[in-house]
Amino acid sequence: MQRPEKYYKIGGIILASLLLIILIGGSIAYTKREALLKVAIEKAIRKAKNDYNLNVKIKTARFAGLKTIDFEEISIVPENRDSLAFIKNFKVGIKLFPLILGDIKLAEVSMTDSWISLRKKDSISNYDFLFRKKGVDSVKSSHKVNLAELANNLLNQMLYKIPDDMDIRNFEIRLQENANKITLNTSSATIDNGQVKSTILINGKESVWHVQGSVDPGDKQLDLMLFADGKKVELPYLEKKLGLKLNFDTISTQMKRVQRDGDEFKISGSWAVKNLLVNHPRIASNDIVVPSGSIDADMVFGENYVSIDSTSTIHLQNIEANPFIKYTLGANKIYELKLRTKELDAQQLFDAFPHGLFESLDGMKVTGKLQYDLNFRLDTKYPDQVVFDSRLRKNNFKVVNWGATNLGKINSSFVYTPYEYGKPMRNITIGPQNPDYTPINQISPYLRNALLTAEDPSFYSHNGFVEESIRKSIATNFKEKAFKRGGSTISMQLVKNVYLNRQKTIARKIEEILIVWIIENTNLSSKQRMFEVYLNLIEWGKNVYGIGEASRHYFNKHPSQLDLGESIFLASIVPKPKSGMYYFQGDGTLKTGLRGYFRLIGGIMQRRGLAQPDSNVYGFYGVRLRESLRTQMPPADSLLADSLYEDEEESSVSILQQIFGKRKPDTINVNDIGKSKSSATKEKTPAELRQERREQRRREKEARQKSGGN
Repeated sequence: MQRPEKYYKIGGIILASLLLIILIGGSIAYTKREALLKVAIEKAIRKAKNDYNLNVKIKTARFAGLKTIDFEEISIVPENRDSLAFIKNFKVGIKLFPLILGDIKLAEVSMTDSWISLRKKDSISNYDFLFRKKGVDSVKSSHKVNLAELANNLLNQMLYKIPDDMDIRNFEIRLQENANKITLNTSSATIDNGQVKSTILINGKESVWHVQGSVDPGDKQLDLMLFADGKKVELPYLEKKLGLKLNFDTISTQMKRVQRDGDEFKISGSWAVKNLLVNHPRIASNDIVVPSGSIDADMVFGENYVSIDSTSTIHLQNIEANPFIKYTLGANKIYELKLRTKELDAQQLFDAFPHGLFESLDGMKVTGKLQYDLNFRLDTKYPDQVVFDSRLRKNNFKVVNWGATNLGKINSSFVYTPYEYGKPMRNITIGPQNPDYTPINQISPYLRNALLTAEDPSFYSHNGFVEESIRKSIATNFKEKAFKRGGSTISMQLVKNVYLNRQKTIARKIEEILIVWIIENTNLSSKQRMFEVYLNLIEWGKNVYGIGEASRHYFNKHPSQLDLGESIFLASIVPKPKSGMYYFQGDGTLKTGLRGYFRLIGGIMQRRGLAQPDSNVYGFYGVRLRESLRTQMPPADSLLADSLYEDEEESSVSILQQIFGKRKPDTINVNDIGKSKSSATKEKTPAELRQERREQRRREKEARQKSGGN
């Protein structure tokens, strides 16, 4: 249908009117722009003062052309603090069309002779305003943050601030915390036609870094790489500050694709590093080197979650793995982690381990195939329903040659050296050459069964790990917000003592797990032999190692002569062996606080047909410390070490502190004993006594669940 000509005339008149209005408004804005700029600057200065107590001064600010503003001599000084920043010359240009639509996008940026100085002395810094909390309304907003929208907006704001053209000269960042100093001087940084080039001088000319690559904010893509001239990129500040040595040849990042798909916002990119070196005493005992590593990641943001999708791939030399990580917000938080590999050549997998990470496995030669799956899920509202499933499947896997450590030494006599505070105590021969060494068939069945009941009831049937015990440990530690319960089996304890140093590092724990898996899955040693070695080398008291020394030390008996009560006592001190003497009273009898443990372990043994019913608490009243040791007894009111009580040092620190922080002492601290003594003499109220009894019952229940679950 043909439209009447009058409609075209009306449309033309409307468009002409709008254009005239825009031109008039633009003309007025252009003539008033200096005044508007002055108002905007004054408002920004007041806001900096009111919100952050910053004194901002600008010598001059003026328009240069239609869309460019020139600033000279900008200074920022926090109240009663050292100067924070200074910019001698700063020019910024804005894109006009996006501005009409309400978006501020930079067209050009140039800056010369500028610096930022971050200084801290003791607890006073000139940047503490960054962490100052601003006032909030007393009425909380019910509006929920949509993570997909938030991620989209933040990314856009970042990209909008990347100019089409940039020229920065002599821009320096100075960091100083007490005696630690570092300066990063950008002698030049440019963006020209999407190409990025920069030169950064570290501490003068100690090192020269370069950032190079390309950026395309319009298409939401970037490809950048950081490297140094003639040496590695090093971060000495981290080593001085945190004891973390970190360097690499190159590190690169790419943002390949950004898209909105329904309620989800997706970013696809990659990160890669060459010859990464890491050294920290809580990670490993020496340098860890990763020759080549990268990840191709698909990050997904939903309304209330963020995840790395399972389409992502981790590359470690020639090995690939697919991770899935998801964090969900809401009334309760949910943590999910999955990791899966295809069936891999076993030797390629071992060769892909970072150099220096697993010392005892270095140089090991293997054949066959391996495939790994990990599935972890924790809903903070239901921690007892935690999912943990970790499986390393084998296909014709065999060890051809041992590496730096001969794992097969467990099958013959060897020398074991226990350590305390990092120092060797003495050499102990684990074999018939040692008169205290006791073959397993000469050790009392009561002792063997009591120890298995207390430490690892399913030792003879599991393959080195008890996943149910690990799940319970995760749930307990999460609920307590501290390391209250471990999941170590006898196999893991044995490997820790026979093959590994006693340093508490992340690498050593993973190495322990790998060695246990190798021993259990290659039939390297029988369970009987493993248990025999375990009984003959574990610590049972101060400088008391092995069941032969322990039975003679406490009871002047051969291990074959131990009765039920003596066996349960010896089992009770395995978790805290140096506290063994504090169970006894001056006449050599046991303190009554240990009766609950005897009832628990003895009762479990009786139900399993390993002990006869006993009205005398399964031999508790028959236990007698050998007479010559009774004169060495501590005072009667000193520390009582009940193995149902969690170790105070261990339960008072977080899991991260267990890995990176406080070191658990190897011996009982005399000062702690004194504190316990003085606190024990203080009369307790009935409420305190009731609380102690409730706590005792709770711990007995946990111990029963552990034994029953295994």
